[in-house]
Amino acid sequence: MQQQEAAEALALKEEQEVSVEPIVEEKVSAVTETLTKTLTETSTETKMVSETVTDLKTHTEAEVGTNVQVEAEEKLETTVATKSIDKIEEPFQALFFEVAGLSLAVPLHELGGIHNLEDVTSLFGKPDWFLGVMVNREKKINVVESAKWVMPEKYDSLQTKPDYKYLIMLGESNWGLAAEKLVTTEYIKPDDVKWRSQPGKRPWLLGTIKEKMCALLHVDDLVAMLNKGINARQE
Repeated sequence: MQQQEAAEALALKEEQEVSVEPIVEEKVSAVTETLTKTLTETSTETKMVSETVTDLKTHTEAEVGTNVQVEAEEKLETTVATKSIDKIEEPFQALFFEVAGLSLAVPLHELGGIHNLEDVTSLFGKPDWFLGVMVNREKKINVVESAKWVMPEKYDSLQTKPDYKYLIMLGESNWGLAAEKLVTTEYIKPDDVKWRSQPGKRPWLLGTIKEKMCALLHVDDLVAMLNKGINARQE
Protein backbone atom coordinates (compact mmCIF):
# COMPACT_ATOMS: atom_id res chain seq x y z
CA MET A 1 0.00 0.00 0.00
CA GLN A 2 2.80 2.37 0.97
CA GLN A 3 4.72 1.54 -2.18
CA GLN A 4 1.67 2.36 -4.32
CA GLU A 5 1.22 5.73 -2.56
CA ALA A 6 4.88 6.53 -2.99
CA ALA A 7 4.70 5.68 -6.67
CA GLU A 8 1.61 7.88 -7.14
CA ALA A 9 3.31 10.76 -5.29
CA LEU A 10 6.39 10.46 -7.49
CA ALA A 11 4.25 10.40 -10.63
CA LEU A 12 2.33 13.49 -9.47
CA LYS A 13 5.57 15.32 -8.78
CA GLU A 14 6.96 14.54 -12.24
CA GLU A 15 3.68 15.63 -13.82
CA GLN A 16 3.83 18.95 -11.96
CA GLU A 17 7.44 19.51 -13.01
CA VAL A 18 6.51 18.82 -16.63
CA SER A 19 3.57 21.24 -16.55
CA VAL A 20 5.53 23.99 -14.71
CA GLU A 21 8.60 23.87 -16.97
CA PRO A 22 6.93 25.47 -20.05
CA ILE A 23 5.55 28.26 -17.86
CA VAL A 24 8.98 28.97 -16.39
CA GLU A 25 10.58 28.89 -19.83
CA GLU A 26 7.91 31.25 -21.15
CA LYS A 27 8.47 33.67 -18.27
CA VAL A 28 12.23 33.50 -18.63
CA SER A 29 11.88 34.09 -22.38
CA ALA A 30 9.59 37.08 -21.76
CA VAL A 31 11.96 38.54 -19.20
CA THR A 32 14.92 38.01 -21.54
CA GLU A 33 13.07 39.67 -24.43
CA THR A 34 12.07 42.62 -22.25
CA LEU A 35 15.59 42.99 -20.93
CA THR A 36 17.05 42.82 -24.47
CA LYS A 37 14.55 45.41 -25.70
CA THR A 38 15.34 47.66 -22.76
CA LEU A 39 19.06 47.36 -23.35
CA THR A 40 18.56 48.09 -27.06
CA GLU A 41 16.41 51.13 -26.35
CA THR A 42 18.90 52.29 -23.74
CA SER A 43 21.74 51.88 -26.20
CA THR A 44 19.77 53.78 -28.85
CA GLU A 45 18.91 56.55 -26.41
CA THR A 46 22.53 56.71 -25.27
CA LYS A 47 23.64 57.00 -28.88
CA MET A 48 21.05 59.71 -29.53
CA VAL A 49 22.12 61.60 -26.42
CA SER A 50 25.76 61.27 -27.47
CA GLU A 51 25.00 62.52 -30.99
CA THR A 52 22.94 65.38 -29.55
CA VAL A 53 25.74 66.36 -27.20
CA THR A 54 28.24 66.21 -30.08
CA ASP A 55 25.97 68.33 -32.33
CA LEU A 56 25.40 70.79 -29.49
CA LYS A 57 29.11 70.99 -28.81
CA THR A 58 29.88 71.54 -32.49
CA HIS A 59 27.13 74.16 -32.81
CA THR A 60 28.28 75.90 -29.64
CA GLU A 61 31.90 75.95 -30.75
CA ALA A 62 30.87 77.30 -34.16
CA GLU A 63 28.66 79.92 -32.54
CA VAL A 64 31.39 80.94 -30.11
CA GLY A 65 33.86 81.13 -32.99
CA THR A 66 31.45 83.29 -35.00
CA ASN A 67 30.82 85.56 -32.02
CA VAL A 68 34.55 85.98 -31.45
CA GLN A 69 35.04 86.82 -35.14
CA VAL A 70 32.14 89.33 -35.09
CA GLU A 71 33.47 90.93 -31.91
CA ALA A 72 36.93 91.17 -33.47
CA GLU A 73 35.50 92.76 -36.63
CA GLU A 74 33.41 95.19 -34.59
CA LYS A 75 36.45 96.10 -32.52
CA LEU A 76 38.46 96.64 -35.73
CA GLU A 77 35.69 98.80 -37.22
CA THR A 78 35.56 100.84 -34.00
CA THR A 79 39.31 101.32 -34.07
CA VAL A 80 39.21 102.43 -37.73
CA ALA A 81 36.30 104.79 -37.06
CA THR A 82 38.12 106.30 -34.07
CA LYS A 83 41.24 106.83 -36.17
CA SER A 84 39.19 108.28 -39.02
CA ILE A 85 37.85 111.26 -37.05
CA ASP A 86 41.34 112.50 -36.06
CA LYS A 87 42.29 115.86 -37.39
CA ILE A 88 45.73 117.24 -38.19
CA GLU A 89 46.88 119.18 -35.13
CA GLU A 90 49.86 121.01 -36.62
CA PRO A 91 50.19 123.28 -39.70
CA PHE A 92 50.73 121.17 -42.81
CA GLN A 93 51.33 121.51 -46.52
CA ALA A 94 48.68 120.47 -49.00
CA LEU A 95 48.59 120.03 -52.76
CA PHE A 96 45.61 121.62 -54.51
CA PHE A 97 44.33 120.23 -57.81
CA GLU A 98 41.21 120.47 -59.93
CA VAL A 99 38.77 117.91 -61.29
CA ALA A 100 35.89 119.10 -63.51
CA GLY A 101 35.88 122.50 -61.83
CA LEU A 102 36.00 120.99 -58.35
CA SER A 103 38.97 121.89 -56.11
CA LEU A 104 40.47 119.09 -54.06
CA ALA A 105 43.42 119.02 -51.69
CA VAL A 106 45.59 116.25 -50.28
CA PRO A 107 48.05 116.63 -47.39
CA LEU A 108 51.61 116.39 -48.75
CA HIS A 109 52.59 113.82 -46.12
CA GLU A 110 49.93 111.53 -47.57
CA LEU A 111 50.82 112.19 -51.21
CA GLY A 112 52.47 109.22 -52.89
CA GLY A 113 53.68 111.17 -55.91
CA ILE A 114 52.51 112.87 -59.10
CA HIS A 115 52.75 111.33 -62.57
CA ASN A 116 51.80 112.39 -66.05
CA LEU A 117 48.75 110.41 -67.10
CA GLU A 118 49.44 108.23 -70.14
CA ASP A 119 48.80 104.82 -71.70
CA VAL A 120 45.89 103.68 -69.53
CA THR A 121 44.64 100.16 -70.25
CA SER A 122 40.98 99.59 -69.47
CA LEU A 123 39.85 96.41 -67.73
CA PHE A 124 36.58 94.52 -68.14
CA GLY A 125 34.18 94.14 -65.24
CA LYS A 126 35.33 97.18 -63.26
CA PRO A 127 33.16 100.10 -61.96
CA ASP A 128 32.51 102.91 -64.41
CA TRP A 129 34.79 105.22 -62.41
CA PHE A 130 37.74 102.88 -62.96
CA LEU A 131 39.66 104.29 -65.94
CA GLY A 132 42.11 101.42 -66.10
CA VAL A 133 45.69 100.52 -65.26
CA MET A 134 48.79 102.54 -66.00
CA VAL A 135 52.29 101.12 -65.69
CA ASN A 136 54.94 103.38 -64.22
CA ARG A 137 58.45 102.03 -63.54
CA GLU A 138 57.11 98.49 -63.64
CA LYS A 139 54.46 99.33 -61.06
CA LYS A 140 50.78 98.93 -61.99
CA ILE A 141 48.66 101.87 -60.92
CA ASN A 142 44.86 101.81 -60.69
CA VAL A 143 43.57 105.02 -62.26
CA VAL A 144 40.39 106.61 -60.89
CA GLU A 145 38.12 108.75 -63.07
CA SER A 146 37.94 111.31 -60.27
CA ALA A 147 34.89 113.27 -61.44
CA LYS A 148 32.82 110.09 -61.81
CA TRP A 149 33.96 108.89 -58.42
CA VAL A 150 33.39 112.12 -56.48
CA MET A 151 30.14 113.28 -58.12
CA PRO A 152 28.56 110.43 -60.09
CA GLU A 153 25.15 112.11 -59.98
CA LYS A 154 26.46 115.20 -61.84
CA TYR A 155 28.90 113.59 -64.24
CA ASP A 156 26.42 113.02 -67.08
CA SER A 157 25.31 116.65 -66.97
CA LEU A 158 28.84 118.08 -67.32
CA GLN A 159 29.04 120.24 -70.43
CA THR A 160 32.70 119.36 -70.97
CA LYS A 161 34.17 116.04 -69.97
CA PRO A 162 37.39 116.23 -67.94
CA ASP A 163 40.69 116.33 -69.81
CA TYR A 164 42.96 114.52 -67.40
CA LYS A 165 46.71 115.14 -67.55
CA TYR A 166 48.04 114.11 -64.15
CA LEU A 167 47.81 111.28 -61.66
CA ILE A 168 47.75 112.05 -57.92
CA MET A 169 49.03 109.01 -56.01
CA LEU A 170 47.33 108.21 -52.71
CA GLY A 171 49.91 107.39 -50.06
CA GLU A 172 51.74 104.11 -50.60
CA SER A 173 48.76 102.47 -52.27
CA ASN A 174 48.49 101.55 -55.95
CA TRP A 175 45.60 104.01 -56.44
CA GLY A 176 45.85 107.33 -58.24
CA LEU A 177 43.29 110.09 -58.84
CA ALA A 178 43.16 111.54 -62.33
CA ALA A 179 43.53 115.34 -62.25
CA GLU A 180 43.09 118.04 -64.89
CA LYS A 181 45.17 120.77 -63.28
CA LEU A 182 47.76 121.14 -60.54
CA VAL A 183 47.00 124.42 -58.77
CA THR A 184 49.48 125.02 -55.95
CA THR A 185 50.88 123.84 -52.64
CA GLU A 186 50.20 125.83 -49.47
CA TYR A 187 50.66 125.69 -45.73
CA ILE A 188 47.36 125.11 -43.98
CA LYS A 189 46.68 125.91 -40.32
CA PRO A 190 44.34 123.56 -38.40
CA ASP A 191 42.00 126.51 -37.71
CA ASP A 192 41.66 127.05 -41.47
CA VAL A 193 39.86 123.72 -41.80
CA LYS A 194 36.34 122.80 -40.80
CA TRP A 195 37.11 119.28 -39.63
CA ARG A 196 34.55 116.53 -39.81
CA SER A 197 33.34 115.34 -36.42
CA GLN A 198 32.68 111.81 -37.70
CA PRO A 199 33.00 109.97 -41.04
CA GLY A 200 29.25 109.99 -41.69
CA LYS A 201 28.22 109.70 -45.32
CA ARG A 202 31.55 110.98 -46.65
CA PRO A 203 34.39 108.93 -45.14
CA TRP A 204 36.75 110.22 -47.84
CA LEU A 205 36.32 113.84 -46.70
CA LEU A 206 38.63 114.87 -43.83
CA GLY A 207 37.31 118.41 -43.81
CA THR A 208 36.77 121.60 -45.79
CA ILE A 209 39.39 124.31 -46.18
CA LYS A 210 37.09 127.21 -45.37
CA GLU A 211 38.68 130.13 -47.25
CA LYS A 212 39.03 128.20 -50.49
CA MET A 213 35.86 126.07 -50.08
CA CYS A 214 38.04 123.12 -51.01
CA ALA A 215 37.56 119.48 -50.00
CA LEU A 216 40.47 118.04 -48.01
CA LEU A 217 40.84 114.32 -48.72
CA HIS A 218 41.18 111.65 -46.05
CA VAL A 219 43.58 109.35 -47.90
CA ASP A 220 43.25 106.24 -45.71
CA ASP A 221 39.45 106.16 -45.90
CA LEU A 222 39.49 107.04 -49.59
CA VAL A 223 41.80 104.11 -50.36
CA ALA A 224 39.64 101.80 -48.25
CA MET A 225 36.57 102.79 -50.31
CA LEU A 226 38.42 102.28 -53.58
CA ASN A 227 39.53 98.83 -52.45
CA LYS A 228 35.88 97.97 -51.76
CA GLY A 229 34.86 99.17 -55.21
CA ILE A 230 32.51 101.92 -53.99
CA ASN A 231 32.32 105.58 -54.99
CA ALA A 232 31.90 108.76 -52.91
CA ARG A 233 28.21 107.95 -52.46
CA GLN A 234 29.21 104.50 -51.18
CA GLU A 235 27.51 102.83 -54.15
